[in-house]
Amino acid sequence: MGAVYVVAGVLHFLVPASFERVVPPSLPSPRGLVYVSGVAEVGLGVGVLFERTRRLSAWGIVALLVAVFPANVYTVTDDVAGELAPDGMEGVARAVAWARLPFQAVLVAWAWWHARFDADADA
Repeated sequence: MGAVYVVAGVLHFLVPASFERVVPPSLPSPRGLVYVSGVAEVGLGVGVLFERTRRLSAWGIVALLVAVFPANVYTVTDDVAGELAPDGMEGVARAVAWARLPFQAVLVAWAWWHARFDADADA
């Protein structure tokens, strides 16, 4: 799980414009939010790799996933996914964006499982 979030976080710095486009316009400083969320993903991803910080980092991932969910909704309601896709792939991009919405619950459950699993080990 840690590697998934580290890679995702690094991508925020490699292709920030793609992430910036999915920030809802009602939020300030899209580039800044992209960088902040990238730092959070890298830090939390590294944190779940170590037993000492795993539980707190997993809860942080849960919070981060909840916090970015409005961007996922905005991606589908404003057709951002279609705009970001290469020519001829707009339909696929839209389908993936819609599938991402319920998949967010799977990601939250995965992080929650790591937080709870670690908590059970402490008991």
